[in-house]
Amino acid sequence: MAEKIDQLLKRTESADLSELMSIWRSRLPEEGSGSPALFRCLGERILAHGEPLLAYDVVTAGLATWPRDTRLRQLQGLALARSGATDRANAILEDLRHEPQPAEETLGMLGRTYKDLAIAAATPDQRAQFLRQAAETYAEAYRTSGGYWSGINAATMNLLVGQTAQASELAQKVRKQCLKELKNRTGDSYWEFAALGEAALILHDLSQAAEWYSRAANEGRNRFGDLQSSRRNARLVLQHRNEDPDWIDSYLRIPGVIVFAGHMIDRPGRDTPRFPNEFEPLVAKEIRQKLDKLEPGFGFSSAACGSDILFLEAMLERGAEVSIVLPYNEEEFIRDSVEIGSDSRKWRVRFDSVVARAARVITASNQRLEIGGISYEFCNQLLLGLATIRCRQLESRLIPLAVWNQQPGDGPGGAASVVQDWRSLGHKPEIVDLAKISDDRPRLRRPDEPAATLSDLRNQSSHHHTSASENFRSRIVAILFADAVGFSKLSEPEVPRFVQHFFGAIAQLMQKFSNSIIANNTWGDGLYFVFSEIDLAGEFALQLAELAAKTDWPGKGLRAELNLRIALHAGPVYEFDDPITRRRNYSGTHVSRAARIEPITPPGQVYASEAFAALAAAGGAKNFTCDYVGQTPMAKGYGTLPTYHVRSFVSRTSPLRSG
Repeated sequence: MAEKIDQLLKRTESADLSELMSIWRSRLPEEGSGSPALFRCLGERILAHGEPLLAYDVVTAGLATWPRDTRLRQLQGLALARSGATDRANAILEDLRHEPQPAEETLGMLGRTYKDLAIAAATPDQRAQFLRQAAETYAEAYRTSGGYWSGINAATMNLLVGQTAQASELAQKVRKQCLKELKNRTGDSYWEFAALGEAALILHDLSQAAEWYSRAANEGRNRFGDLQSSRRNARLVLQHRNEDPDWIDSYLRIPGVIVFAGHMIDRPGRDTPRFPNEFEPLVAKEIRQKLDKLEPGFGFSSAACGSDILFLEAMLERGAEVSIVLPYNEEEFIRDSVEIGSDSRKWRVRFDSVVARAARVITASNQRLEIGGISYEFCNQLLLGLATIRCRQLESRLIPLAVWNQQPGDGPGGAASVVQDWRSLGHKPEIVDLAKISDDRPRLRRPDEPAATLSDLRNQSSHHHTSASENFRSRIVAILFADAVGFSKLSEPEVPRFVQHFFGAIAQLMQKFSNSIIANNTWGDGLYFVFSEIDLAGEFALQLAELAAKTDWPGKGLRAELNLRIALHAGPVYEFDDPITRRRNYSGTHVSRAARIEPITPPGQVYASEAFAALAAAGGAKNFTCDYVGQTPMAKGYGTLPTYHVRSFVSRTSPLRSG
């Protein structure tokens, strides 16, 4: 066993991101669970590559066996910090701080959380308070360890709080340390180079900073998590010096994130050719030229034959990371969107290849909704949201890219609809113009290949189910389930007071959101709401949680422990007139998915699915954020799904506890 662990450790230390993901998916770390070493190494390497959510899952799995392992707990805190869950990261690292002789890494990571809180602070006073806590924490780490990493962070924080002389003194000390380290260094020198660059910035020597950052970038190639961490500090120093913060992008560049959409290869039977088979090499060339210009490092796309697969292949050729979202189960998707026309076998082989090499493959819905193109529209929104979340993690640039013929589409789900949605949100998509390719080339359509797009597929699906469509429609909604904690302990005399005061208060809150609530119901202690707007569903959920937590229930003759568990999800559903209730109702597998989240939600909290978090990000929700909780087992054996904690952007009146 020990030999096997050593082999895996060596493999992990030199693996690229794709191989690291392969190691994790194969569950090899669990085979080596006699030691936490593999979980540590895998978590460190995945974090360095800029995948904090996956790193969090890895180290959390290790902590299930070694709950007191210091390094795993440090990495869990760092993964949360890099994913944006700053409060949770701060709590974990503060706990570690109170252990005997906290390590430099613990204090340094804790200092980072106070720095992040300062960046997100609502007022100048709050920002100053958090910066002081960051400076004190980094200074403590430097005093106790003498490590250059905590030293350079202490220097930067002192500069930001106005202690310029102290910042310069620390920067000079760190510079001497790093130069000494480099004389004897034989391995990775990324952090020494980055610290020297930051020290030069603090000392206001841009030419020296440029030299050291250039060397750091070369050493840290493709380590986007590490590059982003260094770039954030450089931006803070540049902003403080009233220099252009984008200066650092010339040296520590984080590539952009592309969200992609495009026409499929024409399906046999299409009346008007759009993307015939003979256009494939031309479209592939245009996509590659766009990518050469944009230089992306990450891509989000579906995987239909034609544009999607051409994009994914081009990205993988560049060594970029790709994530794939399928609108519904793979078997049905392949039949509908991959194995098309005379080249169906070729497209199937290429589909299998890109899926096997993808960093992640997500299935948006277990089944396709049989009415309209809503499954494809949901897939496109999910792609945009996941790409947006990735951009936020890396502080990078979101680039929408479409292969489109510049013509109006047939409705939601097609390329025209996607481009229109992107533009309505303020994005400026790059376009590979199929119409121009068609105009520049003589028509070479083969007699047996008339054509089709994803929109055509949607319409065909709709025509095949017209009897169902007459009374049903489909749409994307947000769904809320909540359960009253403590209801089962109520006595009979308390039940009327519960209905009057607990449900009555919720009814009053509903009035504020009446334009967005399109369905609601109760059963016993359960609450169910359907919303037309994702962002308003999140705001309602948080106000509902606050109402339950802050109301004086004993003053109303109820038990003090009354509270709510609240769960949110978003997805496509059927909308119909319910013949029993005679009200508009909503149903489908996504309603069931929302119901499975509520039982695993802690009392007083709001948990959400990845789909809700993604659609909130895609729509630019401003009043709340979604922090990653991890892969969480759902209720009633529904499987394990990524879960998020929804919280308000609350203005803090004082810093978090510092011990």
